[in-house]
Amino acid sequence: MIKNVNEPTIASTPVASRTSGSQTLARGLEVLRLVASTPAGVGINEVAEHAGIHRTGAYRLLNTLCDAQLLHRGADGRYRGAAGLLSLSASAYHSLLAAAEPLLRRYADELGATLALIVREGNEAIALRVMAPTSGVYHVSFTEASRHPLGLGAAGHAVLASEPAHPGEDPRVSSARTNGYAQTFGEVEPDMHGLAVPLNRDICQVSACLNLITVRSEQATSAIDVLQRAARELESALR
Repeated sequence: MIKNVNEPTIASTPVASRTSGSQTLARGLEVLRLVASTPAGVGINEVAEHAGIHRTGAYRLLNTLCDAQLLHRGADGRYRGAAGLLSLSASAYHSLLAAAEPLLRRYADELGATLALIVREGNEAIALRVMAPTSGVYHVSFTEASRHPLGLGAAGHAVLASEPAHPGEDPRVSSARTNGYAQTFGEVEPDMHGLAVPLNRDICQVSACLNLITVRSEQATSAIDVLQRAARELESALR
């Protein structure tokens, strides 16, 4: 038999898809979203099932994300978001942070309390920036990148109040939208008073609020006007 030298040949081994790397990246991003949105952490079996891959593949993806400091594996063997996520968030909110940081520092000192810029990520409120006062005998502090469900705490209610109203929403969210602030006690942390003021979402380009946490009930009330002034000042800086 005479072979036609112009006839295309078929490779004896399969050619890798041009999208194989993209598929791996897509899976990694999906795993990252899953773990980052689950405060209680996610086990390797859950990751494998969610991504539709074998445990070995899930373990490889999780290790890569841990090496990048985007996730960490706790003592309980479950994976949670790590500090590297905060730097990604900070990059996404560069303009907002640039305007908020000096303002948070100044008003934290004026109020003698820890202030935070809280934004919405999925169904959670995340502390994008936390600023403690530089003076005072004591103050409450909490960690940047800490998260809690939007349905809890003054910050969660205020963040939702920055968005348009919708039927069936929590009455506390409606009240925060009407009054321009939200107050709670002990919803996120025991014995802590929360005060939060919604920020204009059209100006900030994200659902957000300014938040104050204190152990003093009188401070949570006396700071309302000052925190509202801080919110309006931040919005003016972003115009």
